[in-house]
Amino acid sequence: MTNDLPNAPYRRIAVEEGWGCQEMFDVYRKFLSDYPQDDPSFMSLMGYYALGEGERPESVRKRLIDTPTRLAEMDASGIDHQILSLTSPGTNPLAAKEAIWLSTRANDAMAAVIAEHPTRFSGLAAVPFTAADAGAAELERAVNELGFKGAILNSHVRDEYTDTEHYMSFYEAAASLGVAVYLHPNGPSQGLFKPFHDRGLDGSIYGFGVETGLHLLRLVVSGVFDRFPDLTMVVGHLGEALPFWLNRIDYMYERQIKTGRYPHVKPLPKLPSEYLKTNVWYTTSGMPWQEEVMFTRTMVGADRVMYAMDYPYQYEPAQVALQDSLPISDEEKFEFFEGIATRVFTLNLS
Repeated sequence: MTNDLPNAPYRRIAVEEGWGCQEMFDVYRKFLSDYPQDDPSFMSLMGYYALGEGERPESVRKRLIDTPTRLAEMDASGIDHQILSLTSPGTNPLAAKEAIWLSTRANDAMAAVIAEHPTRFSGLAAVPFTAADAGAAELERAVNELGFKGAILNSHVRDEYTDTEHYMSFYEAAASLGVAVYLHPNGPSQGLFKPFHDRGLDGSIYGFGVETGLHLLRLVVSGVFDRFPDLTMVVGHLGEALPFWLNRIDYMYERQIKTGRYPHVKPLPKLPSEYLKTNVWYTTSGMPWQEEVMFTRTMVGADRVMYAMDYPYQYEPAQVALQDSLPISDEEKFEFFEGIATRVFTLNLS
């Protein structure tokens, strides 16, 4: 390692690390060229990162697809292992045919990178959520044939959230395979986009967190975790603010159910916070500050919070050192950096 961090009795495993392939950018550029007005949220996100000129978008594009650069920067920041996932919005804006093609191509290309560097990388499968089976078949292929450790869900799929019946075959497959689903931000869906974009707030500054927190809470109150009690979900950015809201969510949920305010919302057998403390794990991607990490550990349990960087969008080596100096024991740091991720994603790095 060429970093200033001291040797540690654990491996630093980063679990929300964006990856891309040239074919992905080719598909995005064609989509943006052919349908520039169809998806303003996609245009705001990938119109910048796929088409934009300047140091920021160009450096992100390079880091997403260039393995030597990625490895050098992992070494420079003390990261031993990354779990790669197709960067947002993944296949989600695409029709079924294009989504199937891109997910298959991306998974095969990622598998080749992992095979070349098996001690440095693992992968989460991209799946075609617009396919008839919501990507269940590709998830099964990626796990059983390519050795992937879960799936990446880049939030809403063409403005639709994944708590409807169409997506249950995907969740059934994930639960049956015993793999985690990583719920990752996307640009705000159509109904949310304009008030965020009007003030430049639709990206990671705020819109991503609101959109993804909404998605996760929709999954909870829709009963997905009752239907699939063994389903494991992972969410980044310390839970997209939901840990801060846990007590209020429970308080207001109980009163809404008691008064029957929403007849179409069926009561859950447990409080919302119980699912968020049972079926969901949290990562520090993009949120390295010690006070926030420690607060989240208090709210959801220290055994549910693990390390992530959010490469390449927030590549800040100093932030690794900040988390390396968390005011917790060496045993807890082992769990934070290595142990939890190894269990949740069933890693075998020996």
